[in-house]
Amino acid sequence: MMHWKTINLRLIIKHTFFIGLFFTLGTLEAQVFNPGEPTLNQSNQFERDSVITPTERTVTAVPQESPLDSLEKTDFDRYKIDGVVAVVGKYLILKSDIEKFRIDIESRFPDNADVSDCEIIGNMMENKLFSHAALQDSTVYGMVQDEQLRNQVDQQLAQLEQHIGSMDKVLEYYRKDSEKEIRDELFEVNKENQLAEAMQQKIVDDIEITPEEVKTFFDDIPKDDRPKFSDEVELSQILIEPKTPQNEIDKVVDQLNQIREDILEGRSSFATKAVLYSQDGTSAEGGKMSITRKDPLDKDFKEIAFSLREGEISKPFKSSFGYHIVQVDQVLGQKRNIRHIILIPKETNESLQAAKAKADSIRTLIDDGELTFAQAALRFSDDEETRGDGGRLINPRTGDSRFEMTSIDPTMYNEVKRLKTGEVSKPLIDQTRTGRKYYKLITVTGFYPEHIADYAKDYTKIMDLALQNKQIKAIEKWRKEEIDETFVKISKEYTSCEFDENWLKK
Repeated sequence: MMHWKTINLRLIIKHTFFIGLFFTLGTLEAQVFNPGEPTLNQSNQFERDSVITPTERTVTAVPQESPLDSLEKTDFDRYKIDGVVAVVGKYLILKSDIEKFRIDIESRFPDNADVSDCEIIGNMMENKLFSHAALQDSTVYGMVQDEQLRNQVDQQLAQLEQHIGSMDKVLEYYRKDSEKEIRDELFEVNKENQLAEAMQQKIVDDIEITPEEVKTFFDDIPKDDRPKFSDEVELSQILIEPKTPQNEIDKVVDQLNQIREDILEGRSSFATKAVLYSQDGTSAEGGKMSITRKDPLDKDFKEIAFSLREGEISKPFKSSFGYHIVQVDQVLGQKRNIRHIILIPKETNESLQAAKAKADSIRTLIDDGELTFAQAALRFSDDEETRGDGGRLINPRTGDSRFEMTSIDPTMYNEVKRLKTGEVSKPLIDQTRTGRKYYKLITVTGFYPEHIADYAKDYTKIMDLALQNKQIKAIEKWRKEEIDETFVKISKEYTSCEFDENWLKK
């Protein structure tokens, strides 16, 4: 675990904490308000004050021709002005939003339950500022698809039903009168959050860091305040897959060809077939995925997906997970919205036992000194991604070869903790995300005890921190400029708040 001490690193934590709150399953409502509404903006006086004065007058949202129309057609058409805490662009924040947000904080993050109303309002305004800006930029709001949002709501409600017991209990817990009401609310919450996330991503997408900037960032941290990194290990593996009988492979390929033919001839949609037959977690969403070339996907899968034209469906092909067909729904620059169906040939008990026996014999060769682990990985491992590099594993989160002990899969933790450097584990059974079983041998090639950050040894981690720090500064600069250009009003009740940003436009 890293212990942040510098001011800039505190900003990273603060930013992450509040964004994390917005991206949890909350109960906030996304209201829409027209700042140009004549009943409020007589002679532009209200616009100059940057303060909402409590009154009994009502606000009527007037539809306009813009991407915001889809929000303005919700049930949130009229509000009492004395219930409005703030307005950011087209979004309202109500007193009830603060109360519900506080309840959410207390239930999810009891250690942070002392967050003030002013902090909540400031961070809610920040989220709405990003969302509002996203709606003005077609390259951003076009990335947020209603179908994906509806699928997300389906998954959230399914999880809630499983956790709470039934839809009636969910409605009672969230004090909603109907399933439609909670669906509509979750849809708007998710949409606002995804718009905010997409806008932030656009701001930082092109930001890079130079070695000189990394060095300056590290040197500027006082020695007593440098972060501490916990115990880490470097790991290598040899993966042995059970051999799949050819007749099982033929069944899967034939089925995929039939599915493809049904789709091409219009007898069914790709999404329907994915829901019915695909054997991974995307099946509930009709096989839908959004991918880029930078994503850590199977290389054969990625190569096929990026070779297809929009609307085209691939022929069946093999990846390290199974057999697929892929269709490209949209090409958005370096991003692809695709659908895929994966079918996995069945392994037999005999093939699993044979795989375990093979792993045992490889371990014996290494223990007897006939082969090094790296040589054995190159000769025997079925993991094409790692065998050419002696089985060395790369941390997908950091891009380097070190893994924090606390982040290792619990099923592997005890075995890794027990191993000495260079020792080879017994054959361990594991499975892919799609449920396909295999055996593996692992070895610890390096151990790094907890230590204070060292520029040479921890360059990759320090570079990531420096980049994150630079991205946050870019977001802060954008936020400052955007606040100046965006319609922002705050109730007089909260003008004494000491906001981090110039929301009061003083």
